[in-house]
Amino acid sequence: MKKTKSILFLCTGNSCRSQMAEGLARALFPKGWKVYSAGTRPIGVHPLTIKVMKEAGIDISQHYSKSLDDIPIDEIDYVITLCGDARDNCPIFPKDVAKEHWPIKDPIRDIGKPMVMESFRQARDEIKIRIEDLLRRLCASPPL
Repeated sequence: MKKTKSILFLCTGNSCRSQMAEGLARALFPKGWKVYSAGTRPIGVHPLTIKVMKEAGIDISQHYSKSLDDIPIDEIDYVITLCGDARDNCPIFPKDVAKEHWPIKDPIRDIGKPMVMESFRQARDEIKIRIEDLLRRLCASPPL
């Protein structure tokens, strides 16, 4: 029986980029993949994250910020960090996991600025492109 593959998107707050990545990966990855997101210091899902994902046809309104304690880290095969803090503070996993870092600008830094919605959309769109690339690479390569 083939083992289920699992991927974790890790950020600091689990409020924006990692939530977008989880929603997009759940929508794009084939059946059988387990997709998680978590934060090193979770703070809650930002409402603009939910809004821009809804614009893309993905409902993450039931998502909530999770810590690594909420994730079955012993089952994770692949970790994507989405910010430098998460990359630098990425925990040691109980088994070998493949790791990748995506340095995507944090749109939350633009809260209160006129271009805030565009910043959230740019982050979402960049994450989608990266997930599509990751999907091609993972499905074309031997199992992890």
